[in-house]
Amino acid sequence: MNVFEIIQSNLLTPLVLFFVLGIVAARVKSDLRIPEEVSSMLSIYLLAAIGLHGGIEMKKIGLENIIIPISVAIGLSVVMTLNHYQILQRLGKFSIFDSYAIAATYGSVGATSFSVGLAFLKTHNVQSEGFMAAILAVLEPVSLILCIFLVNISASKIQRKSESYETKDIVEKIQRQSPNDRPTAIEIGGIRRETSLRQVLHDTISGKAIVILLGAITIGYIIGEQGFQSIKIGFEDMFFAALVIFLIEMGIIAGQRLEDIRKAGIFLIAFAILVPTLNGIVGVIVSTYLGLSIGGAVMFGLLLASASFIAAPSVLRTAIKKANPGLYITSALGITFPFNIIILLPMMFILSTMLHSGMMDFFG
Repeated sequence: MNVFEIIQSNLLTPLVLFFVLGIVAARVKSDLRIPEEVSSMLSIYLLAAIGLHGGIEMKKIGLENIIIPISVAIGLSVVMTLNHYQILQRLGKFSIFDSYAIAATYGSVGATSFSVGLAFLKTHNVQSEGFMAAILAVLEPVSLILCIFLVNISASKIQRKSESYETKDIVEKIQRQSPNDRPTAIEIGGIRRETSLRQVLHDTISGKAIVILLGAITIGYIIGEQGFQSIKIGFEDMFFAALVIFLIEMGIIAGQRLEDIRKAGIFLIAFAILVPTLNGIVGVIVSTYLGLSIGGAVMFGLLLASASFIAAPSVLRTAIKKANPGLYITSALGITFPFNIIILLPMMFILSTMLHSGMMDFFG
């Protein structure tokens, strides 16, 4: 089966078809909606299911055996995030704030994409290493913290270059205050400069996605496979059904943002397709070299190729207020997510299979 046949078969899976249904519903202005409470519950359920399986697998493998994959994933995430910024700022001519916000979005990972990837592998009877869930949890905050830190440095430089009397007056007043009376953040020329990343780190790590994912991984590690049997029906057999309903909502949201895609510009559209493709291919190749299985390499590549359109926006809207949310949300959800689950995921599966079996064996 070649890449086009796999893409075609992927288009006819329940996951993709229900996602398309959501898009169609949005375009025909249907009143189909997934209640917010249900959507929130489903996202928590999906993360809990992923985390539980990840913790169980980590117990089987041993923590010492996942240090290298996690370290490599963090290193690649940092390098790719910095590369995203350079492309957006130098070639795309986006502002510093928009460049860092989009770079952080694409450096972070998408839990929904991860869920779809697991379901895709299951339909092909392929397993992946369970510790991929741990990598998912670790990568979520890395690029967000990195980009927010770099934004703060940039804001400081802009602040120092400001020649306005108002700016100098504010700085002088703050400097005259005792350390205990100084504010934790200052507003200068509309630029928010955080003096400490402690709050950013807290807001990121304490977000519900990270809390439930890390908590479920820990619980899965404690209870093991034997303890999981009592809740297997709820957290394994129902996973597909919950994901399908969740994808309807993702389709509705993506369908509502189709108009925004045209406004985003050709450069951002190309970025939202080409950059994830390159990141995904690099991820598959590197993870194969590390010894991951076919499914593990696909999931590793998908983590590096995905963009966060749930966790990242909630952090960035507060931390980088000067950035335009329409740019990073639209590109991640409206362009990258559909592209990844429909086209890139099958492509990475083909590439991983070829690398593991050898080119000649695959085509022979």
